Amino acid sequence: MNSDCGKNMGDRIFYHIYPLGFCGAPGRNDFSCPAGPGLRSLLSHIPRLEELGINALYLGPLFESTAHGYDTLDYYHVHRRLGNNEDLRTLVRAFHDRDFRVILDGVFNHVGRHFFAFRDLAEKREASAYRDWFYHLDFNRPSPLGDPFSDEGWSGCYDLVKLNGASRDVREHLFGAVKFWIEEFDIDGLRLDAADQLLPDFMDELSSRSKEMKRDFWLMGEVVHRDYRNWVRAGRLDSVTNYELYKSLWSSFNDRNFYELSWSLKRQSGPDGMYQNLKLYTFTDNHDVNRAASVLRSHAHLFPLYGLLFTMPGIPSIYYGSERGIRGEKRNNSDSALRPAWESSDERLAPENSPPPAVAPSPGRYGYTGKF
Repeated sequence: MNSDCGKNMGDRIFYHIYPLGFCGAPGRNDFSCPAGPGLRSLLSHIPRLEELGINALYLGPLFESTAHGYDTLDYYHVHRRLGNNEDLRTLVRAFHDRDFRVILDGVFNHVGRHFFAFRDLAEKREASAYRDWFYHLDFNRPSPLGDPFSDEGWSGCYDLVKLNGASRDVREHLFGAVKFWIEEFDIDGLRLDAADQLLPDFMDELSSRSKEMKRDFWLMGEVVHRDYRNWVRAGRLDSVTNYELYKSLWSSFNDRNFYELSWSLKRQSGPDGMYQNLKLYTFTDNHDVNRAASVLRSHAHLFPLYGLLFTMPGIPSIYYGSERGIRGEKRNNSDSALRPAWESSDERLAPENSPPPAVAPSPGRYGYTGKF
């Protein structure tokens, strides 16, 4: 196994792929289709990524789910819509042979409704052996989805059932999956989905146990607001998503005023900066936010936008297709436009003299508000 991942990750350049979209996988799992070719198709992109100067790969959710991948139903098997476990072994091995590091999504805050423990709970209710696996169960009132009990979903989404991270059984199941991923696939790290919802001691134990198996295993958390030092610290996480700089980047170009970006950089990395000794994960867009080419008022600003990304402090990441200037905006509570198939991305290229967006992007969940 590789053992220098963590100490060298700060010098890496990431390429972020949301595989279900990139590979054009079906939107829903029929639970019977044969393994798809998606993961194998990624092998042909290695030379292109090398030409871009990429040397680290972040693959979004890869394990069996019902729909978008963050509704996990089996942590031990690759999405049948993308391939199988052997395909993932082959893929990681091929990227390692070219000196890439590979990290996966660790979706540990919630699961999908087809997860075995939730199915058992729905059938047996109070008698279920898994009743302690889920957060804030109430058998005295039904859920919005018609279950004979209520539970807590992620951010009000009841298709994503919140796990009880304090449960020892839940932890052993999840940490067992991480052990399996390290031993079977030789991955180099994880991006923790919804890390700001995970219990601190859960992340501490995950860090300790994963680094016992692979000394320089890298953990990066999805965190939007608040003080990033709560997560990036010895014994916890190695990095988090830098949403503060993400917001400052595009809005500075649109406003033609770089005061916000200057203020953020000084606040974070200046002589008295809060995060001057931290390596935060920087980006211009990702699978949850509108594409940079759709957010910027001028297509010409894509070039200096990326110029800044690669010269600012941090670990830069390119979201697939954005290096080509493809567009994508959320529509009608759907993120599908942000996650197109690679073959269809030509249709989304921004023209050279693209008009400004009709509506300025709203900060929403993923826009930095300046509050911690």
